[in-house]
Amino acid sequence: VASAQIYFRGELAESAEGASRREAVRSAWTLRPGERFTQTAWDAAKTAVLRELTARRYPAGRIYNSLADVDPLTQRAFLTVELDSGDPVRVGAVQVQGAQRYGTETPEHLVRLSGLTPGSDYDLETLQDAQQRIADTGLYDSVFVTIEPLADGQPAPVLVQVRETLRQKLVLGVGGSTDNGARFSLEHTHHRVPGIGWRAISKLQYERDDQVASSDWTSPPDDKGWRWIAGAQVARQIDGFDTTRSERLRAGRSQENHVLDRSLFLQYDRARASNSVLDTTPSTESALSANYAWTQRRFDQTPFPENGYGLGVELGAGTTLGSVRRPFTRAHTRWRGYWPLGQPDPQANTSQGAAGARSRLVLRLEGGALWAQKSAPIPETQLFLTGGDTTVRGYALRDIGVPQADGGVSPGRYMAVGSLEWQRPIVRQGVLSPWEHVVFVDVGAVADNMPDLTPHWGVGTGVRYNSPVGPLQLDLAWGQKSREWRLHLNVGFSF
Repeated sequence: VASAQIYFRGELAESAEGASRREAVRSAWTLRPGERFTQTAWDAAKTAVLRELTARRYPAGRIYNSLADVDPLTQRAFLTVELDSGDPVRVGAVQVQGAQRYGTETPEHLVRLSGLTPGSDYDLETLQDAQQRIADTGLYDSVFVTIEPLADGQPAPVLVQVRETLRQKLVLGVGGSTDNGARFSLEHTHHRVPGIGWRAISKLQYERDDQVASSDWTSPPDDKGWRWIAGAQVARQIDGFDTTRSERLRAGRSQENHVLDRSLFLQYDRARASNSVLDTTPSTESALSANYAWTQRRFDQTPFPENGYGLGVELGAGTTLGSVRRPFTRAHTRWRGYWPLGQPDPQANTSQGAAGARSRLVLRLEGGALWAQKSAPIPETQLFLTGGDTTVRGYALRDIGVPQADGGVSPGRYMAVGSLEWQRPIVRQGVLSPWEHVVFVDVGAVADNMPDLTPHWGVGTGVRYNSPVGPLQLDLAWGQKSREWRLHLNVGFSF
């Protein structure tokens, strides 16, 4: 390639405000001077600039003219592309089609919350965000959000086409994990509870060491995306010789989307702990707390991220209840980051489920702390344990805690967890497969006092299969404290 020139026609060429857009389109050009000219690369470069042109403000943009003048004697190619932006498109009213059971208010609110407000410029990314927000409500089997340009530069209506799901749904589930054995679940969803119009999700789940019954209720989102939330949970948790029976009530407000979640809520906890070995009277503690939770996701893609990060923070303050009342504060934070290494493999075949063509480093950090007087009777469900498939591999589920006289562990007031993992795609005969190889180091500690935090290391290796439902994880890890090998199996990506 000797030269590559990009010219513009239409409103973008004449607009003084369009200088930044013209520069963005030129930056999207991929076949630069000095590179080898091929028909495939030429087509890909034209597609890239057209995609950038039509992504914002000019959805009707087109390639008006293109020329690749190839001189076979000098082996040089002179490239020219002329783009016609067409007229700019601005957003108009929202039109919802297919709404019968759940009305049009929720899609209209979510379209506006995504940034598609009357008079704003067309933006493909914002359009896709609106579509994802509506799909995430669970009220629809399919959602399509498009712009319908009108003549004479009139604002274009936002057309939302939906196919509603049934009002009620019942799901039976079976599964399993190396942490908790076989799993059976029963989940019922009512998308519009008569009388209040809230969504209710009630669930029963049985595993070897965990049994849970819960019901969570949420209102439709308001014009700022906030919902009222209410929930109740009854659970039994077995950790070695300890059995904890707990109840939890929660009420507040939340705002959720695929990038940012926020919630404010009041929570009541009650927990009764007993030990099958020690001859002690079971203790029952309860507490009331006010909490704020915030989660941000900046991954380049899910469920197979190659780059980006996720950060979650939860802060709470409350008091114990009963005969002894003591104030306490609580903090819990988690972070996960991805860093790609090297350059992409041009033979990557993501249609087979491969996350990407580059190896990557994954760093995971988690910390928790509860501050209160030593005599404060804190419910065990507010304290911390760690260990298992998704925390510190090489140890059993919740196997890292405060050591007890019976040889088991109990929850502690402080927790620290870290993990570094190298993920490397497996290439077979030059073609990227959906399999990956991983090597990792995990570490975690739990204690009632920060100076007593003792690291528990786990090291190992494993494989990932990038299935249609997310990454299937199979790891073999050695626990430095447990002095044994453990097999860990897990599926899916969540943050």
